[in-house]
Amino acid sequence: MRSKRRIWITAALATSAVAGVLVFEGVTGNSSVDADAKSGPTKADVHATALKVAGDGRSAALGKRDTAPFSMLGITWTDPAAKVTGAVEVRTRSAANGNWTSWLPLETDVDGRTETGRSGVRGSTEPRWVGPSNGVEVRMNAGGKVSAKLPAGLRLDTVDPGRSGTLNADPAAFAADIPATDPSADPSASATSEPPAPSNSTEPPAEVIPSDPASPSPTDSATVEPTPPVSQSPSASASSSPAATLPPAPPSTVPKPPITSRAGWGADESISPEAPEYLDTVKAVFVHHTAGTNDYSCADSAAIVRSVYAYHVKSNGWKDIGYNFLVDKCGTIFEGRKGGVDRPVLGAHTYGFNRESTGISVIGTYTDSAAPSAVTTSVARIAAWKLGQYKGDPAGSTMLTAGATGSNLAGTKFTAGTQYSFKQISGHRDGFATECPGTKLYGQLPAIRSLAAGPVTGLAIKSVTGGGLSGTTYYAKSTVTVGWSATTPSAFISKYELLVDGKSVATTAGTATSAKATPTVGSHQVQVRATHQSGKVTTSAAVTVVADQTAPAFTTKPNLALRTGTVNTTAVPVTLKWKATDAASLKEVRLTAPLAKTYGPTTTSASHTAKSGVATSWGMTAYDRAGNSAAASVSGTPVIVQESSATKTGTWTTKSSSSYLGGKSYSSSSKSASLSWTFTGRSVALVASRAATSGQVYVYVDGVKVSTVDLKSSTTKYRDALWTKSWSSSAKHTVKIVVVATSGRPTVTTDGIVYLK
Repeated sequence: MRSKRRIWITAALATSAVAGVLVFEGVTGNSSVDADAKSGPTKADVHATALKVAGDGRSAALGKRDTAPFSMLGITWTDPAAKVTGAVEVRTRSAANGNWTSWLPLETDVDGRTETGRSGVRGSTEPRWVGPSNGVEVRMNAGGKVSAKLPAGLRLDTVDPGRSGTLNADPAAFAADIPATDPSADPSASATSEPPAPSNSTEPPAEVIPSDPASPSPTDSATVEPTPPVSQSPSASASSSPAATLPPAPPSTVPKPPITSRAGWGADESISPEAPEYLDTVKAVFVHHTAGTNDYSCADSAAIVRSVYAYHVKSNGWKDIGYNFLVDKCGTIFEGRKGGVDRPVLGAHTYGFNRESTGISVIGTYTDSAAPSAVTTSVARIAAWKLGQYKGDPAGSTMLTAGATGSNLAGTKFTAGTQYSFKQISGHRDGFATECPGTKLYGQLPAIRSLAAGPVTGLAIKSVTGGGLSGTTYYAKSTVTVGWSATTPSAFISKYELLVDGKSVATTAGTATSAKATPTVGSHQVQVRATHQSGKVTTSAAVTVVADQTAPAFTTKPNLALRTGTVNTTAVPVTLKWKATDAASLKEVRLTAPLAKTYGPTTTSASHTAKSGVATSWGMTAYDRAGNSAAASVSGTPVIVQESSATKTGTWTTKSSSSYLGGKSYSSSSKSASLSWTFTGRSVALVASRAATSGQVYVYVDGVKVSTVDLKSSTTKYRDALWTKSWSSSAKHTVKIVVVATSGRPTVTTDGIVYLK
């Protein structure tokens, strides 16, 4: 929050368009008990030290000095309507290591007329959290024109938040009317003398240069202990009897987020004894930032809230902390001004527009840094809940009546008593000329409105387990688990529903990311429907899920055949063939024995080797994408029959070499010389040695010439199966080779045959 406004009802305005504040003595509504500290109230100490003002009134300073312990500070001055257009900077000394910080700026675009009409209300900078410190130095200047002066009564206020018990908090992720005469128009109407310094003050007084009439008096220059002021406006509480009964808080259309109560952050209620004031409605939420550092531990957030509270009451002279709610960078929501989080409590946060609004301030500065998602989530939750009590639309707009004349950062002029359109979730700068809530956080307001208002965004099905995916279709045997995701945080989602063909088959909590379904056999359209806490519904794009309980089929049973290639006794080349199909979608075929291999759905053959003389079983299983399966197998034994076992005619010569099967082979260049083998099997291969000078043979099967095989090869090969033939079943066959005696290369060398039985 860069500017906070407090406007009081007077008797003269009680019947005007700006009336409508109720005051109830001793009634605070339903304060949140979601998160409380284990200890009682924590008293914060505030010390004030007058600044030394230059003779021309254009600059002021406080020399480097030791101080009592403090963690937050700010600069205040007598006239709440006065402005500081120049720079205000401080540097502090860490109590932990004694190091001094660099010069830190304090925000000055605060309207000091907040809660004028009260005794002791002062103008001020925004307070800045600096962490545990014990030394300080200040410098400031008027800036602007040469004639510009600093306001009177300048002083440094340091705040020690005290020590509190453990905070049990869970992250979620200005007054109503102006008086008849605006006191800001007459500085003397709101300027008050400073309270006297206590006799036990430990702060050394600052020297004051008295050359300028506007400089503070010697009383101002003394260190003082600020005390909470007492209201000077009797009409502010005249609208209701102290014994009035507060009506029930209206229920909200959305769930209430976790809120750390005032007791939870250790509020010292003795410094703000005045009763809360209530409005008739809440039509808008103004988002602020506290300004200062983002480099704080969330464990210190309660202390920061206590410090802001003490600064607003003891330094600014307000009746209570100005904001209705505060949110730290971890998303913890804190109750601000007393009166009950579920009540329309009158705050002091947006000058001219407090009487119909709630103020939420994010702890930190968000001018150059965007707020983390924990912040935007919590701001959206509390805004949606508060607006939901009064049938508001977080994405909508509303008309607010200006309680004061002013302008906003965009240059829009406001006239008291006139209505203006605002987003129901607006930034502070929309109602006042301030940078608050920071450029980055202001740019996140559309996303915050979307979170708060709904619907759920980014909803999509991410997985369907229990089956398989082919293209864009999922196949499942029976029960499937559908997984999804959404970009909207689960805190805003009331429930998810799993739809099959448009009908809800499962309902889950908004925190769930999956659900189960058991579709009937056939093709189905599956979707996920999300219900936002606002009631708005989002339905995901559909995915197709086919429920299939029929197993695949081997339309061609696995079978073996010999193939070409080099033959060894331990590795005879074979081809395994099959064909599998599925009514829905075949996924794969796996070879399970004698080795493991996996083939795609369109593959129908594979090359392997088998050991000679050993019966081998080849097991296969076909799987569809739903997980159904079917198995089949084939067995075969490759048998090597050497050339010496053949029936021969003509002239053949025996050749010896370790490269031949069995160490020997037959060779012949005699035309019409032949070798024949008779076997019982379903596949056969001719094995030969080959070279560039090798000739040709005729091949006869069961007395019929079936092929002329040329043994010529550019490279020398041994044990080469170069011709094969297979049958659908095992039977007795005779294979004969006849030497062609090819001109120029008549010689052939054979190693026999291999057959498969």
